[in-house]
Amino acid sequence: MSKRVLVTGGAGFIGSHVSDVFIANGWTVEIIDNLSSGKRSNVPTAATLHELDVRSPEASRIVQDGAFDVIVHLAAQIDVRRSVSDPLFDASVNILGSLNILESVRNSNRPQQTRVVFSSTGGAIYGDLATPPTVEITPKEPDSPYAIAKLAVEHYLSYYTRIHGLETVVIRFGNVYGPRQDPHGEAGVVAIFCGRVMQNRPLTIFGDGTQTRDYVHVTDVAEAAFLVATTTLPPVQRLDDRAFNIGTGSATSVVDLAQVLLDAAGANVPIEFAPRRAGELQDSCLSVDKARDVLGWSPRITLAEGLAGTYQFAANSPK
Repeated sequence: MSKRVLVTGGAGFIGSHVSDVFIANGWTVEIIDNLSSGKRSNVPTAATLHELDVRSPEASRIVQDGAFDVIVHLAAQIDVRRSVSDPLFDASVNILGSLNILESVRNSNRPQQTRVVFSSTGGAIYGDLATPPTVEITPKEPDSPYAIAKLAVEHYLSYYTRIHGLETVVIRFGNVYGPRQDPHGEAGVVAIFCGRVMQNRPLTIFGDGTQTRDYVHVTDVAEAAFLVATTTLPPVQRLDDRAFNIGTGSATSVVDLAQVLLDAAGANVPIEFAPRRAGELQDSCLSVDKARDVLGWSPRITLAEGLAGTYQFAANSPK
């Protein structure tokens, strides 16, 4: 009998790639996604989709009754700007939605046999007071409600592990990019830039463009998610014991990112600048030594290679 995984947010950009990896490794995959930002077309044909909100009683029942070996919890409100303008909604989805999953695992018939993998944030959670590249034990000083909510859930996970014996692990992503990322709505800068290039429109950079991020390809991220779900991990005593940064260890400025993408696309659209947006970091870069040492994981796709492939995917996708 194959092992069973539930991927919340599995119709989304990252979640669909994570689902692909589990399927490729012979797992039975079920997905919970309300399709507010995910797409039905992203769902692998071998997966079962439950079109539900993670806060719903129906989602709770699926978790309790599903006898899952792993739950990869990716469903989230991911827009930092929306968290600043509407922190109540952000907390409802990101904190209460996560608690609904965790309580459902606790109340299931096999709470200690289900590993919960939680997707946190590797940039926003540390804040601008941290000195990159940040390691997992770096003090957390989040500057947005989004990051505050992610950190709150990490504390809940630590509690559920220490007090209730649940199996939990945290992956703190860098700035994930790659195929299937939507250039509209709650999108990452790479997807937005790809869309602008294809429309022959200027690339807009918020701030002076010197701000840096750790851009990691979604294929590498999906592989990391599978490894944290299936690798024997150390016991939990402190918050960061089972937290893993997933990035590249390299910082790239937004201006440099734009130029590498333009080179990959063979395009020459202008770059424009706009005021910096509230709640967004100036600099972020993650140390990934712990993921290498414990999981045997390292990023494999270079930025130039990843951006070229991402642009080609976007250019060849139905408009």
